[in-house]
Formats: sequence, structure tokens, C-alpha cells
Amino acid sequence: MTIRGLIWLALLFAVAVIVATVGGFNGGQILLVMPPYRVDVSLNLFVVALVVLFIVIYAIIRAVRGVWKMPSRVAAYRARSKLAKANASLRDAVGHLYAGRFSKAEKAARDALSVDDNKAAAGLIGASAAHRLHEYARRDEWLAQVSGADWQDARLMATADMRADGRDADGALVALTEMQVQGGKRIHAQQIALRAQQQLKNWGEVLKLVRMLEKREALHPAVAVRLRQVAAENLLRDRRHNPDALMEFWQSLSTTERQSPRLADLAAELLIALDRRAEAKKIVEDALAHNWDARLLRRYPDCVVGGDAFPLIQRAEAWQKERTEDADLLFTLGRLCLHQQLWGKAQAFLESALKLADNEPLKIRTHRALARLHEQLGDTEKAAEHYRASALAMNVV
Repeated sequence: MTIRGLIWLALLFAVAVIVATVGGFNGGQILLVMPPYRVDVSLNLFVVALVVLFIVIYAIIRAVRGVWKMPSRVAAYRARSKLAKANASLRDAVGHLYAGRFSKAEKAARDALSVDDNKAAAGLIGASAAHRLHEYARRDEWLAQVSGADWQDARLMATADMRADGRDADGALVALTEMQVQGGKRIHAQQIALRAQQQLKNWGEVLKLVRMLEKREALHPAVAVRLRQVAAENLLRDRRHNPDALMEFWQSLSTTERQSPRLADLAAELLIALDRRAEAKKIVEDALAHNWDARLLRRYPDCVVGGDAFPLIQRAEAWQKERTEDADLLFTLGRLCLHQQLWGKAQAFLESALKLADNEPLKIRTHRALARLHEQLGDTEKAAEHYRASALAMNVV
């Protein structure tokens, strides 16, 4: 027995003792007259009868009231039961969704719709499950059930995310635009917009979004660098027929981007094709000053302005003083000397490059350059030897 039960039992005994004590000293009588009847009872019995009568009447009233309210109580019980089942289904839907059981998640979300307050949350869960099952029409039906002003941002964000994931870039951007009109501008929205713009190949927007996300530290640095390079490369290629537009865009890039060997090499290649070799030369030299790279060295001999390679040879020889055993630099010097018809220096540089070459592609290029050199000198036998060596190296590769 609990403490509360013991207290009630003690109070009951106390009341019984009080009643017995007071009743023993009470000798009063009650006379009830209703002609022709007359009833004479003791006062104690009358008090007990009143108490019993009150208890009986109270019990009857409670019973009648309980019967009267039975329908509403049954309805309230059913509503509570329905709410409990709907909430349990909603919890199950979340569990199934993150466990990868998408069909079960959608079924549980449908069961949770029996309660109006669950419609928005269940709609988002059902839409996510249908999207994972590639049921895009059903996904949109689920999203249409998400109503209420408090849930609109969630609906639009989910719509944009799922449409971008489903390669519907236009639909994703429409949802994001609607959300921004309502005042929403979040990091996740910008990440979704980045994916959509990539799919649409809107490289100008991609570059802008990458820079914004990079400032907010919402992109991994390696991913940001790669995306900036891809966007810049495509924007450079878009301007490959207009040298002024190409240079204007090049100057708009950040210093880090202009120092990228990949971008500098592409910009130089496009400018050389447009016969703007002076600008190409400057781009290559600036990039090499910060990032020494073999592809830029290979591009350097193509930057000869007006057929005069002496300025480039002098610059390369200055580099060679600091990098005496750089095979790529020696190969570049050999090509420049070939261009300037300095046969002896060209042969010396190319043979040194061949000795130091640590990769087959460089050996192939060096053998071919030496073969052309010997052709110019009229030594067809040595030229044939180098052509044969380059062919054998190519077979190895």
C-alpha cells in the first residue's frame, strides 16, 4: 500500500472514531409527520440516512451524466487514437526514409496524412521517397500537398534540390527564384543553384556562385578550385574568336586564377591562334613566375613574336641558370634555338634534355625535335635514327 493509501485509511478511521464518539452523546429525536403517518427516528439515524441519500443521488447523477456524454467521450477517444497512429506513422516514415526503405517510407507517409497537421511534413517525406524511386510525377503530387505559409520555404527548397538532382535545372531555378522573391537566400539554395547552372552550362553564373560560396566557406577548397578552372576555361573558349573580349575576361580573373598553369596555357593557346603572341608570352611568363609547369614551358616557344626568338631564348637561359637540370626547360630552349636556326645550341640543349628526360612523352618529343634538326643539317641517317627511337618510345607508351 502506498503512502497516499495509508493517509486515506488513517483519515477514514479518524472520521469513524469522531462519528462514533459524537453519536454516543447525542440523544436527539426527529419526528416526521405526514397524516395519517408519523415517523419518529433518532437524530443519528437521520443524519446517516441523509448522507446515504446524498451519496446515492450523486452516484445516479454521475451515471446519467456519464451515459449522456458517452458519444463525445467515444469520439474524443477515437480522435486521440487516430492522432497517435498518424504520429507513429510519421515517425516510421522518417525512419524508413533514412534507412533506404523508400516504398515503406511513402506508405507510412500516406498513413500519416489522416491528420491535417501532418500533411506538410508527410508530404515532404513522401516526395523525398518518391524522388528516390524516380517516380517524379508522384513526387510532384506529394509536394502539392505541402501547404501553409510556414512550410513554403521548405517546399521550395526541397523542390529545387530534387529537381536539380533529377537534372531538371530549369525547374530547380524556378523554385529558387520563387523562394528568393519571398526573401530567402541561403547557402544551401546557392549550392543547389550552382548544380543547376552547371547542368545548364551557364559558366558565368557558375563562376560567380563558386566565388560567393568560397567566401562563405561552403565549398571544399579543392572543389572550388576545380569549378573555378572549369568555368573559366569554358568562358575563355566562348571568347576564342574575339581577342579583346578574351583579354578583358582574362583581366577580370583573380590573381590566383591567372597564375593557374592550366588557365594560362589555355589563354595563351587561344591568343596564339588569334595571332596575339605578345599577350600570350606575357601570360605564360607571369604564370611561370609563380607556378613552374611543364605545359607552360611547352607553350613558350609558340609565343615567338615576329619570328624573333632571341628575347625568349634570353629569358629561358636566365631560368636555366637556376634550373640547370630541368629537362622540360632544356627541351624548350632547344625548340627556341631551332626556331632561330641556332643548330649547335639547339642540338646541345635537346641532347641534354634527352639525357635528363624522366618520362616517355618528353623523350618522344625530344627525339622528334632532334630528327627535324638533323634533317635541316642534311644528316638523314641520324634523323632516321631519332624518328625510329621516337616510334619505339611511342609503342612503349
